[in-house]
Amino acid sequence: MVDLRSDTVTRPSPGMRKAMLDAELGDDVFGDDPTVNRLQARAAEIFGFEAALLFPSGTQSNLAALMAHCQRGDEVILGMEAHSYRYEAGGLSVLGSIQPQAIPNRPDGTLDLAEVEAAIKPDDPHFARTRLLALENTITGRVLSREYLQKAIELAKRKNLSIHLDGARVFNASTQLKTKVEDLCAGFDSVSSCLSKGLGAPAGTVLLGSKPFIEKSRRARKILGGGMRQAGVIAAAGLYALENNVERLATDHENAAKLARGLRELGLEVQHNTNMVMVKIPSEKAQSLADELKKKQILVLPRAPMRLVTHLDVDAAGIDRAVGAFRSFFG
Repeated sequence: MVDLRSDTVTRPSPGMRKAMLDAELGDDVFGDDPTVNRLQARAAEIFGFEAALLFPSGTQSNLAALMAHCQRGDEVILGMEAHSYRYEAGGLSVLGSIQPQAIPNRPDGTLDLAEVEAAIKPDDPHFARTRLLALENTITGRVLSREYLQKAIELAKRKNLSIHLDGARVFNASTQLKTKVEDLCAGFDSVSSCLSKGLGAPAGTVLLGSKPFIEKSRRARKILGGGMRQAGVIAAAGLYALENNVERLATDHENAAKLARGLRELGLEVQHNTNMVMVKIPSEKAQSLADELKKKQILVLPRAPMRLVTHLDVDAAGIDRAVGAFRSFFG
């Protein structure tokens, strides 16, 4: 089966499974799981932050970050396409009592910083207090440049806002830009980075920030039910991913480019960014295409446009099979 639904479908490799099996364990709620502590220390080192905290998921990590930055009734400015705004069940409002001020994302995924500045509320009791600017990198595979990020950081600091990065796939961004994540994320007050998705761990996200911020986030994690006990089995997978699966992300990008080329040769309108390929198809054909591809052992989500995602469980031969299956349907 060639599964192109998402890079979340990856399965632990034999080496990762062995690391999980051999993990030294403790009770992470008490802070004495040695493997979790090693993961957090290593993540902080890689990203250049004082501290890190392990979460079960990126959704919980993002929400805890927003809760640590904002009080009830405060406001966060973020993009209309942002995962925290569109795909996390409204948790920032429902559980965090945080008001979202959504700004349209431009075609390249950025926010117009003039629009961001105009959306910052004055110090007036009629308005929610704008406390935070949240960006996402990558966003649907699109990479935000370091130059843009620097301008956003400077705006946030000038307006006394904190700034958070949803970096669920930030290693894909750093791979594309050929830079270290430490340099790409410099200046952010907090960063959330998934160990699953392209890095291949079965679960887990690390939140990075200053020590006081991480302590606030630890309380938020507890409120959200994210305290885990012998979490070293998850942390071991995350450590393995950080040490073994970052450099190979370039292969996923190459396979996505190969997929995009093959689909364009069929006359399809395609957009390719990092490990994601967006294919424009008629909405009425999405389900029938997905059904036909499944018969040929190719899994996709029946959406229009159709998002195809490469990952460590899809090789070049799998890409050829996928292009062949699309050719059969559209040919």
